[in-house]
Amino acid sequence: MTFSIIARDSSGAIGQAVSSSSPAVAARCLNLRSGIGAVSSQNITDPRFGPAILGRLENGSTAQEAFDWLKENDSTLDYRQITILPAKGPGFSHSGVHTLGTHNQVVGDNCVIAGNMLASEKVIDEMLNRFESTSGELEYRLLETMIAGLEAGGEAGPVQSAGLGVVRDAGWIETDLRVDWSDAPINELEKLLEIWMPQRDDYVTRGKSPHTAPSYGVPGDE
Repeated sequence: MTFSIIARDSSGAIGQAVSSSSPAVAARCLNLRSGIGAVSSQNITDPRFGPAILGRLENGSTAQEAFDWLKENDSTLDYRQITILPAKGPGFSHSGVHTLGTHNQVVGDNCVIAGNMLASEKVIDEMLNRFESTSGELEYRLLETMIAGLEAGGEAGPVQSAGLGVVRDAGWIETDLRVDWSDAPINELEKLLEIWMPQRDDYVTRGKSPHTAPSYGVPGDE
């Protein structure tokens, strides 16, 4: 019931974007850690997997080794679709034998893309093509990738929620945008990103150096 991308760029940014027919998908599937990597657990999601795998990556495991550890400690992976991308090194993707509907997955040089209950397998291929052919801030590349997936047919049914996150070196997820229920969640996500991006770095400054922070530009802020 989900299609997603986890990705990194040469600046050190690590990000993820996801959309689904279920509500609040990003609350369950968004897993990012600065300098470490990104993980998505989808299809039938276990939100515990993301932090557990990120912990293994942080301790030096490769993506494959982190998945192998999970496989040794969990008996439900036939029902899971899992993608893993470390900050450095190859990514990994797993689709269990009980992954729902038409599904596909691809591991690129700097991204891992996967989906289930898709309109067709080409959804994932078109997403990869879009990510690899775009440039600029990772947030915009992730959004463009999701738009490409939607244009290629997206899920077999309508998507209802979406989310996008990017972590750099601030110490928190600097971009964390979510549309928990909408008839057009990716379009709504695009609108949110247009509002957010011009202010993103200001919020990092406010968090780290409040004495130098720019004003919010709202009534009462002097």
